[in-house]
Amino acid sequence: MSMLPLPVSLSASRRDHSRRHPGGSRHYRSTRDVLLTRARVTNLGFFILAAFAAVSFLVNLAWYFSEPADYAHEGTYAAPRAIWETLPRERALEELDHLIMVPGHAIWKGTNLEARFDEDQWVLEPYQRGGGRIAAFFKHIAAAADLARQDEHSLLVFSGGQTRPSSTTTEAESYMRLAHVSDLLPTLAPSSSSSSSSALLRATTENHALDSYQNLLFSIARFHEYTGRWPARITVVGYEMKRRRFMELHRAALRWPAARFTYVGIDAEGEDAASAQQGELQNGYLPYTQDTYGCHGTLLAKRRARNPFLRFHSYYSSAPELGGLLNWCPDRSQGGRAALYPGSLPWDSLR
Repeated sequence: MSMLPLPVSLSASRRDHSRRHPGGSRHYRSTRDVLLTRARVTNLGFFILAAFAAVSFLVNLAWYFSEPADYAHEGTYAAPRAIWETLPRERALEELDHLIMVPGHAIWKGTNLEARFDEDQWVLEPYQRGGGRIAAFFKHIAAAADLARQDEHSLLVFSGGQTRPSSTTTEAESYMRLAHVSDLLPTLAPSSSSSSSSALLRATTENHALDSYQNLLFSIARFHEYTGRWPARITVVGYEMKRRRFMELHRAALRWPAARFTYVGIDAEGEDAASAQQGELQNGYLPYTQDTYGCHGTLLAKRRARNPFLRFHSYYSSAPELGGLLNWCPDRSQGGRAALYPGSLPWDSLR
């Protein structure tokens, strides 16, 4: 085993001893003296540094292998450990694979179930008054909740942000509150390891979407945030007149397989169907054919107008695999505003 070079001062000391001891007899000092001999870097200092490095390595190794499985999130935007440690997700939620989404269209501010069809209990746009639209909103909620109760592997997600300056809540939260007071929400029996004895709701809100494209994309991200996995199937319950927008444009923009996507359409009974279809074509379908991701011009202006409280989502952290898609806003250099996102997506393997 090779030894470290002796300190300079020790070499000089040996030369002095050789001069003092005729015949060239060698005089070796004790190990303690060698370690304590002053030099530019003493052997003792080296061993102390080496020991410190070894301890540091072992501590870091132990910390790495003690990381909880739920923190194994990759990507530039992954959330810090301090956030994930506050999420007591039930194991049973990881068995859910069917996203049932209801896009919000208005905000219910009431508390009395019997007055749910009263327009004064809603925050509405002028064009939403009359024509049975409120009844259609409730039918969307009830139909989606019924589908969720039929499928124990589904999660019901109400989607819609705080889009109105006069409201203190979001479209999604108001829809869920209405579903709750109507006793419509599906439940999930707690697992044997659950800390709660009460049934869990198989329903949640997505509180940031500002348009129909974001309703779909953000609800997928929220599903992942809530369950820890990606959905395998998607059902959207909304206006029949918006079927083509969701089926042909938004689904395709996300490259979600058509065989795993269902749309349930329910229109307002008292509304002029032809007029509604024409309005949808001009204000919804056609603009998205020219701006697939809604991030330019008129569609971007709508998002800004619907975000008076300057809110933004958490999905860069909770769904980092979608970071590229969330940022995708193609222009001429990327093939035009209708160019599809070219990167990988978590559901690419679905057929």
